[in-house]
Amino acid sequence: MLMVTWVGLLWALEGIDSVVGHRLDSLGITPRQSGELWDIVPSAFVHFGFGHVAANSLPLLVLGFIAALRGIGRFLAVALTVIVLDGLGVWLFSPAHTNTAGASGLIFGLFSYLVVRGFVDRRALDVVVGLAIGLYYGGSILWGVLPVHTGVSWQGHLFGLVGGVAAAYLLRERQTVALPVTE
Repeated sequence: MLMVTWVGLLWALEGIDSVVGHRLDSLGITPRQSGELWDIVPSAFVHFGFGHVAANSLPLLVLGFIAALRGIGRFLAVALTVIVLDGLGVWLFSPAHTNTAGASGLIFGLFSYLVVRGFVDRRALDVVVGLAIGLYYGGSILWGVLPVHTGVSWQGHLFGLVGGVAAAYLLRERQTVALPVTE
């Protein structure tokens, strides 16, 4: 239900954006302007048209659902980590006078989080899941970080990937080792 609600919110926001003359588009990130730092989180929820939100919906549903299987709290921590690191990367490295918004940075982050998580946590099932996700989405995801499409923020995709790897390490489940007690 979490991911259905999340994606529903994206569609609702785009509907509102259409009604108000696309004024929500201003919540995207314009690089290196200090006032834009406040837009880092909202930028992951607004899109530039229904085609944009439609393109992000299915991968966000699938990858978000799989990531949320470890718990809603963990998922929200992963999502926030990815959104913030992705937004900071876009703010620092995107070309001047651009506006970046959308959930694709989060999608790229969830992808890399799921691919890396099993290795970081040393869980065989998560390694298998990560490899399956890597095989299924990997080709299209890797093309998304290359600067080959005008109007697409490869910086947002790249820093989303970085954010997902960082989230896997920052939020890893620490393995506890029982040490023998000597008296």
